[in-house]
Amino acid sequence: MTEPFPTQDDQRWPWRASWPLAILTLISVFNYLDRSLLGLALPLIKQEFGSSDTVLGLVSGLAFVFLYSLVGLPIAWLADRANRRNIIAVGLAFWSLMTVATGYVSSILQLAAARLLLGAGEAAALPPANSIIADLFPKARRPLALAIFGTANSLAFIVFFPIAGWVAQHHGWRAMFIAMGLPGLILVPLLVLTVREPVRQIANPPRLKGSAMAVLRGIAELFRNRCYVWIFVGVTLMGANVWAAGAWTPTFFTRVHGMGLAQVASIVGPVRGVVSAAGILAGGLLIDRIAPDRLAWRVLIPAFACIAAGPSEALLLLGESRPAWFAGLAAASFFTLIHQGPIYAAITNIVRKDERALAIAMILLGASFLGNAIGPTAVGLLNDALQPELGNEAVRYSMLLIALTPMLAGLCMVVAAMKYEEYALRQSEYKS
Repeated sequence: MTEPFPTQDDQRWPWRASWPLAILTLISVFNYLDRSLLGLALPLIKQEFGSSDTVLGLVSGLAFVFLYSLVGLPIAWLADRANRRNIIAVGLAFWSLMTVATGYVSSILQLAAARLLLGAGEAAALPPANSIIADLFPKARRPLALAIFGTANSLAFIVFFPIAGWVAQHHGWRAMFIAMGLPGLILVPLLVLTVREPVRQIANPPRLKGSAMAVLRGIAELFRNRCYVWIFVGVTLMGANVWAAGAWTPTFFTRVHGMGLAQVASIVGPVRGVVSAAGILAGGLLIDRIAPDRLAWRVLIPAFACIAAGPSEALLLLGESRPAWFAGLAAASFFTLIHQGPIYAAITNIVRKDERALAIAMILLGASFLGNAIGPTAVGLLNDALQPELGNEAVRYSMLLIALTPMLAGLCMVVAAMKYEEYALRQSEYKS
């Protein structure tokens, strides 16, 4: 079977949707930035509170994703039925306040609480935003639109991460959280005043009334989709990579290469930002030009990118000379996030339109909750276990976990690609 060739309207870029896409991308920049600040501050927090690496791994990982994942599912269910723009606005205001509040904590328990509430607010961002973009852009343009949206993480590293590092080194980690949390509060009225809730591309949208059982039934239906299941496992493994790298890479550079926080931020931020943005856009543009009868390649390209990220991470961690580890950092940055936009676009094509936000929320649950449980916490445990024998070098070898998980993720996505066409063609969007 092949996909019907897209019409001219399907291929045209909807320019009126560019502003909402830009605002949603900017909001997503702060979504990624605010959650990443703790990884940059970990060396200073360890020095102030005297916590073990295991505790810091738990705070940076599980404390964030517990409510992020728990609250994300009902928010996604609501986003499939209510005003998505308003949901994002409320979440943005709340997580920005929690970012500012982090600058005032006085104990590791208060830090964990602030991190917990930050996750609750950030749960209101990605599923509704992906659902809005899916309604604003036709299927043929959706991979590129979501790839542009996916550059938010890179933009956070390019523009704001070096600033955050400078503030942390010269004014303290508390000032960093306050300074980086305030801009999100300015974006709330900008979103509400300039972006309208788009018309849903579905004849009979689901009713707002429902129950927890309705959410569970929706989840059960998603996991009857074998293509979705393999994508879920693959994205969960990539989540372990991304979260562990975000939490422990600054510590790796300070312990193994003796860098200060400002130096780490000035290197890691721009490199990860610029190169990963190039990778995301290259992947989006490449998939945007795939022939209609090559559906499987919409998942195979992200799969191959994930596989390539593994050796790149190993080079970063094991490279002794600056050119070696810098090449590993650049290559890992290029390949690691290519999968996000295309995979989100693929998911919107293999589930019903009234399941999109819930489907994305479940993917985020895997990438965030499970990925975080596997990633930062596991690295922290290994750090403490290897520290007596290896000292500062322990983090180098414990972080080799992030070289393994991308390759396993890529293999899962290869299996998903084999099933993608079958499930994509079941949706009305692909039927003549």
